[in-house]
Amino acid sequence: MKNNLLHAIPGTSPAQRPGELPHRVAVATMMIAMLVSLTACSSKTDDDTNAQPASVTAHNVTMTSDQRQHIKLYTVAPSTFHKTVETTGAVDFDNDQATSVIAPFSGPVTRLLVSPGDRVKKGQPLAMVDSPDFAAAVSAYAKALATAKTDRRLADADKDLGQHEGVAQRENEQAQTDAVNAEADRDAALQALIALDIDPDAIKGIQQGRTVSHIEGIIRSPIAGTVAEKLITPGLLLQAGTTPCFTVANLSRVWVMAQVSGSDLDSISVGDPAEVVTGIGSKNFPGTVDNIAALVNPDTRSVIARVVVDDPGDFLKKQMYVTVRIHSRQSHSGLLVPVSAILRDDENLPFVYVAQQDGSFARRSVTLGDRTGDQFNIPDGLHAGDQVVVDGGIFVQFMQNQ
Repeated sequence: MKNNLLHAIPGTSPAQRPGELPHRVAVATMMIAMLVSLTACSSKTDDDTNAQPASVTAHNVTMTSDQRQHIKLYTVAPSTFHKTVETTGAVDFDNDQATSVIAPFSGPVTRLLVSPGDRVKKGQPLAMVDSPDFAAAVSAYAKALATAKTDRRLADADKDLGQHEGVAQRENEQAQTDAVNAEADRDAALQALIALDIDPDAIKGIQQGRTVSHIEGIIRSPIAGTVAEKLITPGLLLQAGTTPCFTVANLSRVWVMAQVSGSDLDSISVGDPAEVVTGIGSKNFPGTVDNIAALVNPDTRSVIARVVVDDPGDFLKKQMYVTVRIHSRQSHSGLLVPVSAILRDDENLPFVYVAQQDGSFARRSVTLGDRTGDQFNIPDGLHAGDQVVVDGGIFVQFMQNQ
C-alpha cells in the first residue's frame, strides 16, 4: 500500500535515496488523511440533502361555546352588484370653456390690466400693446374710407353726365367700377379693425373724419371667465398669431382625466356617475363620465376617461391629482363577502376562516376580485352557502398560531 502511494506521488519511486523516503511517506500520509476527510464531508452533505423538513399543515381551530360568542359569521350567497372602478386622475380646464389668448398683433407690451385670478367679462381689455400693426390697420381704414367716398362721388357725377351725354359711356362704366372696388377695400379694412378689437368709438371717430391720435393695441378677453395664466410681462415683444398671452377659463366646471386600465374598460361607459376624492377634508365632488378616449396612452398603457365635474367654488385646480371612483351602471353577479372577513398571511396572500360542520374553523385561501363599497367579490375560493368569519378573525388566527 505504501509503495502504491509512493508511485502516486509525482516524482516519487521506490528507487529514491533512503534519506528522502521519510519525507515521501509523510506526504502520502497527509494525502490519505485528506481523502478520508473529504469522504466524510461528502457523506454528511448527502445525508443533509436527503433530509426533508417535516411538513407543517394548518390545523382547524376549535373553540369553546363561550369563545364562539365573540365570533360573527356571514353566509355567502350569489349577489348582483355594480362595479366601482377606482383609479387616479388629474384636473384640467374644461377646454370647451377655456381658451388661450394669442397676440393678434405684433409689438411690445406697454401695460398689463389684469392679474391671475381676476374675473373678466367677454371683450374686457387684458393688456395694452404699442403695435405698428394696429396703427397700420387704422391708417389703412382711414385711407380706404376716404378713397371710397371720393370714388363714389365721382362715379355718381359721371353717371349723371352720362345720362346727358356729357361723358362717354366707357368712362362712366370705369368710374362705377372704381367706386365698387374702393368700397370693397373700405369694408375689408373695417373688418381688419374689428378683428383687432379696436374700440367701436374709435372706429366711429374715423368714419366721422375726426383726427385719430396714436391708438394703442388692446388685447381683449374672448370669453367671460377667470384669468388662469398670465404669460407676458411689460416690454415683451409680441409676435402676431404666435405669442400666447393669457389663459382665460370658466372654472365653474372642470374636467378630470382619469386613467383607466384595459381590464376595467368593459365595466365603464359614457354617462356613468363618478366621485372625485381630493383627500383634503371632505372636499369630494360628484361627476359624470362624458368621454372615453379612443387611444391608449403609450407610456401608461391606460385609457383616459374624462369626468365632468361642477366646481362652483373654484376649489379644483389644474394639474391637481385626485382619486376617481367610477360607479358602473352595468350589473355584475358574484359572491360578495365583507372586507372585514379578509385576512393576510405571512406572504400577504388573502384568506378567510370558514366554519366547518364539526364546529371548527378552517383557513381557506381566496382570490380577491372587484371591491364594491365595503365588500369584495370572491371569484375563487368560496362557494354559496359557506359561512365565513367576519368579526373575530384575528382571534381565530391567534388561536391557530398557538
